Amino acid sequence: METKNLQRTTQQQSPEKGQNHLWYAIPILLLAGMLVILYYNYQDAFTYENFKEGFDRNFLIYLCIGVFAQLVDGTLGMGYGATCTSFLLAFGVSPAVSSMGVHVAEMFTTGASAMSHYRFKNINKKLVLNLLIPGVIGSIFGAYLLSDVIDGNVIKPYIAVYMIILAIIIIIKGLRKKKVKKKSKNLGILASFGGFMDSVGGGGWGPIVTSTLVGRGRDPKYTIASVNTAEFAVSFASGITFILFEGILGWQVIVGLVIGGVVAAPISAILINKIPRKPMTVIVGVLLILLSLRTLVKFF
Repeated sequence: METKNLQRTTQQQSPEKGQNHLWYAIPILLLAGMLVILYYNYQDAFTYENFKEGFDRNFLIYLCIGVFAQLVDGTLGMGYGATCTSFLLAFGVSPAVSSMGVHVAEMFTTGASAMSHYRFKNINKKLVLNLLIPGVIGSIFGAYLLSDVIDGNVIKPYIAVYMIILAIIIIIKGLRKKKVKKKSKNLGILASFGGFMDSVGGGGWGPIVTSTLVGRGRDPKYTIASVNTAEFAVSFASGITFILFEGILGWQVIVGLVIGGVVAAPISAILINKIPRKPMTVIVGVLLILLSLRTLVKFF
C-alpha cells in the first residue's frame, strides 16, 4: 500500500520537476546558443589584441555604468535600461549602440532574474504569457526601426526627452501609495508599446509596464517578478534583432555592462532592504533628468 502511494506521489511530482528544469533550461540554452553564434560569426574580432586595446578608460566607464544601473534596478525593481541609456548618451554613445548594449546585457541579467523569481515562486505565469508575445513583437519592430530605418543621431534629443519622462515616472512610482486593485485591461497593447519604446529608447519596459500594472493595484511582488521574467524574452528578441541588422557594435559597451551587472547583482540583493526606497527613487530620478538635460544641451 505504501509502495503504491509512493509511486503515485512520484508520478504527480515528476511533471512539476520537468517543468522546473524546462524553465531553467530555456534561458541557459538560448544564451549559450547566442554565444556560440556570436563567436562563429565574429571570431576575428574577438582576439587577444582587440580585447587588450579595448580595456581602456571608456571600458571602465561602461563597467561603472553597468554596476550603478544594476544597483538601481535591484533596489527599485526597474530603471536598468533608463539608467544605462541616460549615462551612455551623456558620454557620447549613439542611440543604436546604447540600445544594443543595454539589451544584450539584459539577456544575461534578466535571464538570471527570471530563473531566480521562478525558483522562489514569485511568478504569475498567466501574466507572463499575456505580456510575452506582444512585448516581443513590439521590441523586434522597435529594434528594426532603430537599426535599419531611423537615424540614431537625429532622434538622440528625442530619446533624451523620453528619458526625462521615464525619470518622472520612476519618481512618481516610488512615491505613490498603494492603490486598490483594478482589472487589468489591454495587456497586449501595453506590452507592445513597452517593448517598442524599450527598443527605440534603450529602456522603458519596467517604468511603462510595471508602473502601469502596479498603479492599477496589482501586487508589486508578483508584478515585478512577472514583468522581469517577460523582459528576458523582450530583451533577447531586441538584442538578436540589433545583431542581425547591425552586427556587433561597441563590444566595449556590451562587455562593460554585462560584467558590471554580474558584479552588482549580489550587492543589490544585499542592499535592497537597507537603502530607503523613496529617497533612492527621487535621487535616481533627478540624476537621470540632469543627465538627459546635459545630452540636450550638448546636442543644441
